[in-house]
Amino acid sequence: MNETITRVGPPLPGPLDRLKRWLAAHHMTLMTLTDTPHSIALGSAIGIFFGFTPLLSMKTLLSIAVAWLCKCNKIAAAIAVTLHDIILPLMPAIYFWQYKIGMRILYGRPAHRIAFHPALADFTNWKAFLRAGWPLLFGSLFLAVPCALITYFIMRMLVSRARSDRRVVSKD
Repeated sequence: MNETITRVGPPLPGPLDRLKRWLAAHHMTLMTLTDTPHSIALGSAIGIFFGFTPLLSMKTLLSIAVAWLCKCNKIAAAIAVTLHDIILPLMPAIYFWQYKIGMRILYGRPAHRIAFHPALADFTNWKAFLRAGWPLLFGSLFLAVPCALITYFIMRMLVSRARSDRRVVSKD
């Protein structure tokens, strides 16, 4: 059967249309996972939490590992940490604010301008890394924890609602 989709308004530009299709596909993947709403919501919250941390190459692996340790849904964690990468263009600004928060909390002073001219020796020296990395990592917790909590409650509500709607439809 051919179903026609009627669009309201002008078509979306290519990248936005691909983003919309990606979100719809992964939304349906999350809603149809065969696991409890708590497990899916906790996996999503773990993924969002690690998405806000500055551990760029380790975010997905860490979210899956923590989801495995917490015995929650690892697929939901991987999808959520990938979903977080949608805001990748905004991450420099988010990292800047996380650094400022971390400096304020750790050292009681606002962030000063960092004179950081990276050289090969800076990547092998922990002092140079921790000078910027520690406040950034600590500051990321102040954004990651509230976002993860909000994600947990929203995802639990959405999955529970989708499951109850599915049960009502299947009884009719």
